[in-house]
Amino acid sequence: MAGASAQVLAYGEAMIEFNQASKDRPEYLQGFGGDTSNFAIAAARQGARTGFVSAVGDDHFGRLLIDLWTREGVDTSTVRVDAAAPTGVYFVSHGPNGHAFEYLRKGSAASRYAPGDLPLDVIAAARVLHLSGISVAISDSACDAALCAIEHARANGVRVSFDTNLRLKLWPLARARAVMNEVLRMTDVCLPSWDDVAVLTGLDDRDAIVDLLLARGARVVALKLGKDGAYVATPEERRLVPGCAVAAVDATGAGDCFGGAFVARLAAGDDPFVAACYANAAAALSTLGYGAVAPIPRREDVERLLASQSR
Repeated sequence: MAGASAQVLAYGEAMIEFNQASKDRPEYLQGFGGDTSNFAIAAARQGARTGFVSAVGDDHFGRLLIDLWTREGVDTSTVRVDAAAPTGVYFVSHGPNGHAFEYLRKGSAASRYAPGDLPLDVIAAARVLHLSGISVAISDSACDAALCAIEHARANGVRVSFDTNLRLKLWPLARARAVMNEVLRMTDVCLPSWDDVAVLTGLDDRDAIVDLLLARGARVVALKLGKDGAYVATPEERRLVPGCAVAAVDATGAGDCFGGAFVARLAAGDDPFVAACYANAAAALSTLGYGAVAPIPRREDVERLLASQSR
């Protein structure tokens, strides 16, 4: 079974996206969303053996997601099909104030995921288990499953990767802080974005933020700074790894792409600073097209960009 040998496992919710194609007409283009799903696809496109742990509904949208992962080489043997719940969807509309997001995810198949659903043998055989703030925010049972998965991973020597990805529409800040503090205590690779972690910690200095995350237990922190790159730190060293300058058109999912590429390279044996240089290039390339999934580059594209910048 492919899942048993996955290097990188991601846990969370994937959703179907409907993005308004025109400001003037109620026409929507169907796509895919979900931070940990984007992460898994990005890791797979860089060559990592990747699997996804989640649930989808026994419906057309769930089958679309399973088909997507299958095409992308993301193992789906650990995706449950829940006949009693739908696959989550969300709509993106465009108005005078920019993008507006509406989610239909309450009671979704992924939100009903529970500790008893976890594929413990597959988790124990992985190198990295990845989760996000959304993974632990969508429901109490999904949060319980996430914490159980983390504990099982650590008990079996599997590194835990965590992207803070704060969504205050899903839960109040006080609860987000409490739960994420517990997750951060068990995180090996921390992948926060500046806006999220500044709100979570109340800090506005990158060294103070990194100090706090390392003190919580992280062995590697890659603080994502958008086009400016990433501030990467270990207990022994910290360094700003500059971003790659490109003519970006859409940054949707760029942080997820960075995370998937970064962890894929860590799993392949790169040190964190080399992995961040690679991930910055992958994230930059992902901004050259529209949507979260389609523009995610493959390894040869990233290596071509890195080679052109080293000349």
